[in-house]
Amino acid sequence: MQAVSGRVVPAMPIETAAGPAGGPGAPSRKVSVVGIGYVGLPVAMAFARHGRVVAFDIDGARVDELRRGVDRNRDVDAGELAAADILFTDDAEALREADFHIVAAPTPLDATRRPNLKPLLDATGSVGKRLQAGDIVVFESTVYPGTTREVCTPLLEEASGLVCGTNFTVGYSPERIAPGDSRRSFAGIVKIVAAQDEATLDVVAAMYRSVVTAGIHLAPSVEVAEGAKIAENVQRDINIALMNELALIFGRMGIDTRDVIAAAATKWNFHAYVPGLVGGHCIGVDPHYLIHKAALLEHDSRFVLAGRQINDRMGAHIASEVVKYLVRCGRAAQNATVTVLGFAFKENVADLRNTRVVDLVRELESYNLVVQVSDPHVDPEQARRQYGISPQAPEALLPADAVVLAVAHAEFAAAGWAGIRARLRGGRGGVFDVKCVLDRASRPDGIDLWRL
Repeated sequence: MQAVSGRVVPAMPIETAAGPAGGPGAPSRKVSVVGIGYVGLPVAMAFARHGRVVAFDIDGARVDELRRGVDRNRDVDAGELAAADILFTDDAEALREADFHIVAAPTPLDATRRPNLKPLLDATGSVGKRLQAGDIVVFESTVYPGTTREVCTPLLEEASGLVCGTNFTVGYSPERIAPGDSRRSFAGIVKIVAAQDEATLDVVAAMYRSVVTAGIHLAPSVEVAEGAKIAENVQRDINIALMNELALIFGRMGIDTRDVIAAAATKWNFHAYVPGLVGGHCIGVDPHYLIHKAALLEHDSRFVLAGRQINDRMGAHIASEVVKYLVRCGRAAQNATVTVLGFAFKENVADLRNTRVVDLVRELESYNLVVQVSDPHVDPEQARRQYGISPQAPEALLPADAVVLAVAHAEFAAAGWAGIRARLRGGRGGVFDVKCVLDRASRPDGIDLWRL
């Protein structure tokens, strides 16, 4: 198989993957997955259908949970875990059992919103120390273009004492995991693959083609594949930022932004993005990786940065609208209580990574309001450790003067106005429907509704 840029290659069963048994093709490769979080676990589960997978993570508690059939992220159930041929381990020496290593370490931001490559570098070092001649290392972590070749590959060489291109090779295949989206599984999303040479690309493509039913896209270089992942999320971030800015403008004019979007969407070339809080491990993070790389190249990425700045201040904007409402009602100075429904970064997941609901909560608290948070999906202890905020059980919530529906969890939508009204003091007060979940036409008397 030759590398063909700009082309999607259909899926192919592993039995017909390139290369004879014992050769360079998929059947002869033993897989390890380094980092078994939101990205790594689905990857490990997919490859485990065709043979034993070594799944390594430095989080011993996570490893122990998975061995017992518990996925704290709620993506894989106990039955699936029990049936999978996976060695869950926190012993990096087990990586020696594999010769096709997939690195799925997180790539977050530090406190100054700069790329934090430490988890990726630690994972790369763990692989490098166990690397053997003939191995292939494929990175799935989201990075700025050049990271695989300029940062990770030298580290592999240093840790292993081997030479890239002579003793081992590398590839890149950006993750496209969509937490909480049952319609788009790992196997059902086209997979971008790239490698340092065509022989390695043959193997990488065959391996992923054996588990991805949607097909694969052969990128012409590792840097192109790295750039594609960044471009996907920068584009979405900027489009949402545009809708957020429109919401800020239309809000001052008393115009409902969702009505504007619905009307504009009747034109064939309008793309209906919607305003909101932009968090998570991709859209709220990846643009900063591009901004960082651009700065190293002495380019001022004003457009990308402007989008980030708009999206980052939406939590404070929503909080200010709540405070203004309480002031108008004469409740702000009376120890007013605000209930925030939802704390995960998106609907129907327990994922707290880079949730921007925290901005809303902290801004409300800065006005000395009593703020209580509830989320049926997130782990309260994890939220406390990570953000210093402990979501409460629904039955523990006090009657509130205002309710902010921050995350469109299915439970909140199903409860509808009755569920919201039950959270308000005397069934009356302000409701701030950030995701426009509630039906405006059914708004009960005594409730003031605000929508982003």
